[in-house]
Amino acid sequence: MPGLIGLGDKDLAALFAPFLGHQSLGLAVSGGPDSLALMLLVARWRQQLAQPPAIFVYTVDHALRQEAAGEAAMVVREAERLGLPARALRWDGEKPMTGVSEAARQARYRLMSQAMAEDGVEVLVTAHHRDDQAETILMRLAHGSGLHGLQGMSAEAEVEGVRLLRPLLGIAPEVLRAVVNAEGVSAAQDPSNHDEDYERVRWRRMLPRLAELGLTSSRLGQFGQRVQQADTALEFYAAAAIADGVRFDPLGAVAMQWQWFLDLPEAVGTRVLATLMAAAGGEQRPRALGIVETAYAALAASDGDGIGRTALGCVFRRKADTIWLVREPGRKAFPEMRLAPQAAATWDHRFVIGNRSTDLLTIAPASQWTREGAETLLGHAVVAPAEAIRTAPLITGPNGAILALGAYSLDAGVESVVKAAPK
Repeated sequence: MPGLIGLGDKDLAALFAPFLGHQSLGLAVSGGPDSLALMLLVARWRQQLAQPPAIFVYTVDHALRQEAAGEAAMVVREAERLGLPARALRWDGEKPMTGVSEAARQARYRLMSQAMAEDGVEVLVTAHHRDDQAETILMRLAHGSGLHGLQGMSAEAEVEGVRLLRPLLGIAPEVLRAVVNAEGVSAAQDPSNHDEDYERVRWRRMLPRLAELGLTSSRLGQFGQRVQQADTALEFYAAAAIADGVRFDPLGAVAMQWQWFLDLPEAVGTRVLATLMAAAGGEQRPRALGIVETAYAALAASDGDGIGRTALGCVFRRKADTIWLVREPGRKAFPEMRLAPQAAATWDHRFVIGNRSTDLLTIAPASQWTREGAETLLGHAVVAPAEAIRTAPLITGPNGAILALGAYSLDAGVESVVKAAPK
């Protein structure tokens, strides 16, 4: 495979080193120049190895453009020419009137995930490159993201339940186009990549102008790497603070001392709060840091007992010198489920429940329970706010007997723990 300019064998060995820990890989190939280059580069790389991982190529016809079927066929043809098995997947059925782009993304990952499961493929590789990373960082900056978002895309991630590797995040798109041109392959051109109705396209059009001022895609990628370093440090100190000063109640509420919280550096305190909001609120995470910053300011300014505010599935309550974060009741339906013998499940993203018995168990929210009823059941005082009782899982057996409330287990056949609590 001659002429893959700009990237030699040593470059490919470094780029694709993370692949070596996998027995099989899937390549997401749309037929555009970036993903075709990925396929060409991976095909060349695997020729260097005595025992390369199995490579499968997946392409999706979203049935939104007449040309898409031909583009999918082209991908399959080129993959087979390179000795790579390929599958053309199709998104059939009615398409939504609005939100087509997001629906197509979800369908694409769903179809590839199903194909990967059938083929025994562990991880999917995508062709996101340096400009894609720059666009992502700019969009997230405009949307008010915190440090975690400003890192941009991760080289390893999970999207829609699919494990991803993105080895080309540091590679300029010009290099990838040169790879395709040198191979003499005609790439597909999706008109949506030039449609300014999409925010990403508008930022893409801005990149050359920003580069003239020194804000190149390379600089933005470097910024993302530095943000990642800062975010890692902040996460370390926030985790240490949580281990030192936060209590996870068996009913799923979270408690910390108000003055202790305020004594933390504000950046650490804000990260602690974001982590606890996710833990207490059923993993509802903010798209913009401003939501957490507003909650932080409200807690810092609180002057005694009472409700602070609600956000991201949480009720914030200060009682004397204690701050409580509790799951918000009534805003959404809580899950009800059946748990088979010797099985385990996560409930509302907050509790991990194991059935060690031989019976089928029922898990539902204790939405009608009062403090008095909970204390009578448990035989001791309940200090958590009343919302914690009503949003905790009530676990019952086949005869309706109550076996557990939250992480308070009343029967040896039930194991229930607060997911976020330190082990």
